[in-house]
Amino acid sequence: MTYQGVLTKMETEFTSPIQYYLVFENDFINMNQLLDKTITIQFVKYQCLNCGLDKPIYRQGFCRNCFFEIPQAADWIMRPELSTAHLDKEDRDLEYEKKVQLQPHVVYLANSSSVKVGVTRKSQIPTRWIDQGAHEAIEIVEVPNRYLAGITEVALKDHVGDKTNWRTMLKNEVVDENLVEWRERLKKYIPDEAKDYFIETNTETNLEFPVVKYPETPKSLNLIKSHSYTGKLTGIKGQYLIFEDNTVFNVRGNEGLVVALAIAV
Repeated sequence: MTYQGVLTKMETEFTSPIQYYLVFENDFINMNQLLDKTITIQFVKYQCLNCGLDKPIYRQGFCRNCFFEIPQAADWIMRPELSTAHLDKEDRDLEYEKKVQLQPHVVYLANSSSVKVGVTRKSQIPTRWIDQGAHEAIEIVEVPNRYLAGITEVALKDHVGDKTNWRTMLKNEVVDENLVEWRERLKKYIPDEAKDYFIETNTETNLEFPVVKYPETPKSLNLIKSHSYTGKLTGIKGQYLIFEDNTVFNVRGNEGLVVALAIAV
């Protein structure tokens, strides 16, 4: 059986374990059902997620031209502290920026390779944690806009990490942490503008991923260079497909690639 479509990040369902779905234009695949099956992934062409043209992907699933023009790829996406919609100030498209920035945002702690701080829209909890491969997470602050979340994250980054080591995450070399204690420890570093939004009483969220076997030495698949790969799927964590031979494929990191996916029967 073969499917073909443009890659976007896998959709997820917060169950135990997490359910993963690869969604194409006219079809979708429950990836959990492919565990222990041999699949072939083949690169077909590019398809920018904005303009739809067959142009090399630059970043985030967009071709170079689109990446530097559209509001979905502006700097404030990766650096929330640069948000300006709360000031009625446009970056690339004020209407879009108000829609995204002027809604509840959460600053959180997540433990995937180690404890890190992050920001996401409230509506993206727990999806954001799933995408990062976190096995536990907790909210620290819930604020009314992206700017306040951004400056809080910047302040906390001086005292806790903000990056995930993808190899450690995929090898499952993680240590359980008491995130409630971490939250209390970091409380004093929250900026004055966000102190009133501190979440006093909540508990950790725990996540379980569908993995039969974790890779000992994960090696990343570059589908553009290899054009085709065949392997037995042994797990899914974060946005990575994990294969029996230690190969891992970052679905989100390959957004904008049109692929053919063949499942051996």
